[in-house]
Amino acid sequence: MMNDRERYIATLLFGKPDKVPFSPGGPRESTLRAWRKQGLPEAVDWENYLRAQIGIEPLPKRENPLVWVKHEMIPQFEEKVIEEKERTLIVQDWKGNICEISNEYDVTYLRYPRDFVTRKWLKCPVETRDDWEAMRMRYGPDDPRRIPENIVELGKQLDHRDYVMELWLTGPFWQVREWVGFENLCMLCLDDPEFVMEMTVFWKEYISRLLERVLPYVKVDCVMVSEDMAYKHRSIISPDMVRRFIQPGYSQWNEIIKSNTCPIYAVDSDGFVGELIPIWIESGINMCWPIEVAAGNDINEFRRTFGKKMAFLGGVDKRAIAKGGTVIRDEMRRVVPVLETGGYIPGCDHGVPPDVTWNRFVEYSRILARMTGWI
Repeated sequence: MMNDRERYIATLLFGKPDKVPFSPGGPRESTLRAWRKQGLPEAVDWENYLRAQIGIEPLPKRENPLVWVKHEMIPQFEEKVIEEKERTLIVQDWKGNICEISNEYDVTYLRYPRDFVTRKWLKCPVETRDDWEAMRMRYGPDDPRRIPENIVELGKQLDHRDYVMELWLTGPFWQVREWVGFENLCMLCLDDPEFVMEMTVFWKEYISRLLERVLPYVKVDCVMVSEDMAYKHRSIISPDMVRRFIQPGYSQWNEIIKSNTCPIYAVDSDGFVGELIPIWIESGINMCWPIEVAAGNDINEFRRTFGKKMAFLGGVDKRAIAKGGTVIRDEMRRVVPVLETGGYIPGCDHGVPPDVTWNRFVEYSRILARMTGWI
């Protein structure tokens, strides 16, 4: 019988796992609040309660040595409310963005994806070259605060672990967008490509140095790059621009990742990723997620086109989960051909939204557990 780590790697490398990892997806805060009103008991962990409901053993209790990489800016900006309006707040987040959000949230909701929080960007921290010079000073790759001081010892403790360890990093497109803003980045690719290149090269070298400080000592199972660079039907910037500005970072990181025997190099991007997958493959990336169905991603077509060059995680339409019944059964049958050819961990194609009721989620999870060999 395989452990979680062996099963994960075998699945995504098109091996022969004893069963496919059970990864249904998880709720945001608003979803969890709804589930508590729909039958999920207040005092229980939702995931272990779900597993009990469908007849899967609970998640193992582990005291994991803590390995982290702080690739975010140091120091961060002060999180604060600048102005209170009738229904919204004008806030400054930790990245220096000035945003307007609903007053049902607070500024801490912009730190992590705790819920489905929409926002309007009013000002981004890098608007001039002087801003950029000040910003880059917040990213010293050799700052001792960026990795645990006992990284060598931690690596030895983790050598024989039975669980998956992922290292999440921010990709070049995502990061420059955080500095200059979405619209500004798109226009800069046309109007000032040298400036875009300067920022992406900086990020390439910065992340490379952090990887070099960690991967020789900790045998990470997956390096995941957060990118979000696609609309509903197309890439946000053209494939030619991706190859010019973004791909050099991917490729350089791949050399470091693969030379340190990390088996999975993955990217996380919402939207339609069909134009991007070929570039990711060229760059050494071998897994992507969440494969949003509403954006036009066809996981079966991707498998026919890219074969075993790309593994996938996600790909189950959240809208079908919400409908349940024959709709979700048909949806799960739709992904079976990809599941049968390997390199695929099926699950919800994004965070589980609150229109997915608790009973519908249990229904879908039971089908998923049966498909992946757990029941």
